[in-house]
Amino acid sequence: MKNTQTANTNECNGTETDINQAFLNISQVDMVFPTPTGGFTALKDVDLQIDKGEFISLIGHSGCGKSTVLNIVAGLYQASKGGILLKNKEVNEPGPERAVVFQNHSLLPWLTCYQNVELAVKQVFSDKMSKAEMKEWIEYNLKLVHMDHAMFKRPDEISGGMKQRIGIARALAMQPEVLLMDEPFGALDALTRAHMQDSLMEIQSELNNTVIMITHDVDEAVLLSDRIVMMTNGPEATVGEILDVNLERPRSRLSLAKDVEYNRLRSEVLTFLYEKQRKVENISSKSAPAKTVEKRCVNES
Repeated sequence: MKNTQTANTNECNGTETDINQAFLNISQVDMVFPTPTGGFTALKDVDLQIDKGEFISLIGHSGCGKSTVLNIVAGLYQASKGGILLKNKEVNEPGPERAVVFQNHSLLPWLTCYQNVELAVKQVFSDKMSKAEMKEWIEYNLKLVHMDHAMFKRPDEISGGMKQRIGIARALAMQPEVLLMDEPFGALDALTRAHMQDSLMEIQSELNNTVIMITHDVDEAVLLSDRIVMMTNGPEATVGEILDVNLERPRSRLSLAKDVEYNRLRSEVLTFLYEKQRKVENISSKSAPAKTVEKRCVNES
């Protein structure tokens, strides 16, 4: 088994030749946002190479730039320095080869589930597929997320987990080479979240998409990922450590619960988050009432 790797991305990801051959290359990315008091550096020297078909989880404390990295890969932000190469082509704008699934499903409420997916399919394949082919492709993707039974229902007629399934089906229907997921299961209850994780593993196994997912859930990261990219705290956040997850697939959460390697990996991530990158909140305001009570007790004595 490989041990936790450091932030030195040349050591983590191999030689210069390996970097040039990477399917997705995030190269020395800085992101500076303008503010009234000057530039705010959200990201500094973020460097990561991802192979085709890899499942990558980005994890770190709030404000560490995870969503910023995702938005740069999606083409929604332009890096202040460095850049993104997908199959050696520069990424500088959104494109159908990169689909995004947000925490909020973003379905159009006046359209049926079928029509929400159809919207994306028409945008990408209107000049490549016949109507019959598009219909077959839409139904295939709905079946892939186990939502073909509800294709003619509107979003307000289905549950939150079902809405998120439709959001994933819409993204997959664009046949993206890279699937970008920003805490896609964060708003779901624990049971629904577990079902969605299992579905995502099935889908990724079948389609072999490259997936980059943001999560705050350590167990989710270890269960789903091939590698876990742990971000340092901002500002000037960067890749702190990269952890290889060499657990055999397919994976079962029940069998992994007592697995020694699974628990070692889980411990590595927790150690990084809560020891190496521990965030100390300002609790002075919270301690003020306690001091008041203490003073009153002294006076009463």
